[in-house]
Amino acid sequence: MVRTKERCVLTLMFGYVTPCKSELKMKDYEKFKAYYCGLCLSLKKNYGNIPRLLINYDMTFIAVLLDALSEKKCDYTIGRCIAHPLKKRIFIVNNSALNYASFLNLALAYYKLADDVKDEKSLKSIVFTHIIKNYVHKFPDRLKKHSDFIKGRLNALYKLEDNDVSMGIDELSHPFAELTAFIVSEYPENNLQKDLLYNLGYNLGKWIYIIDAFDDLEDDIASNKFNALVRTLNTDNLNFEDFKSSIKERIDFILVTSARNCFESLNKLSLCTNNDILYNILQNGLLEKMENVFHKKDSTVDANLNL
Repeated sequence: MVRTKERCVLTLMFGYVTPCKSELKMKDYEKFKAYYCGLCLSLKKNYGNIPRLLINYDMTFIAVLLDALSEKKCDYTIGRCIAHPLKKRIFIVNNSALNYASFLNLALAYYKLADDVKDEKSLKSIVFTHIIKNYVHKFPDRLKKHSDFIKGRLNALYKLEDNDVSMGIDELSHPFAELTAFIVSEYPENNLQKDLLYNLGYNLGKWIYIIDAFDDLEDDIASNKFNALVRTLNTDNLNFEDFKSSIKERIDFILVTSARNCFESLNKLSLCTNNDILYNILQNGLLEKMENVFHKKDSTVDANLNL
């Protein structure tokens, strides 16, 4: 079966890395929400209101992780937001990790949309890319290396996805894993523990890329779209049910191994704060998300977190 060149929409870290709410203390849950709301506020402050539509939970995790390396205490403020005007929210403000995460949030989304325009030329992608492009010029000059790297790794990923040469899932997931490793380890405010951060980011990126492909498997097969797992593992052109059954244990092993590697790197990091939130996410949250994706239950992040 020949699959169309149209790719599945890589979530680009949109919603897979979240806390396991049932195992998180209320104070830590409220702090995670304060980071999430702080990220939204940082997007508004640094780029504008429209980029706030791109906010995602995975960039919140990166902010929580990178801020945990700093001894500086968080600054909080209370206010209302456009999404929840009737209830006051707690925001973390004046935070370097959140400002960095807001840049990553916009850069990842923009370069993905720009590729959609190039390949698919859908009206939706064209219009939204044109809108978002107006905010890209606000990227800090000191982060040009980062925006160039993001663009380069995504282009390398798309070239691999478009290439008909036989390859394994490790090779295909490498550019996105490398991208995640870079953005986690090259936080400008931190020069310590970079090897551990790189390893954590690499395994997290691999985990995200593969769980995204597994999550989209049924829809991609039905619509004949590109899917990384179909491309690398479905050599016999099996239907969805048979293919899913044939790879489930293998994908479970890969994802559990990647999650364990993330957790082991976290264990070796010298953290100043946010320990319980980070351990919850990497020890329980990733496994809970796998359970949800494998069994297609409670897969909506907003329903789980109620942020």
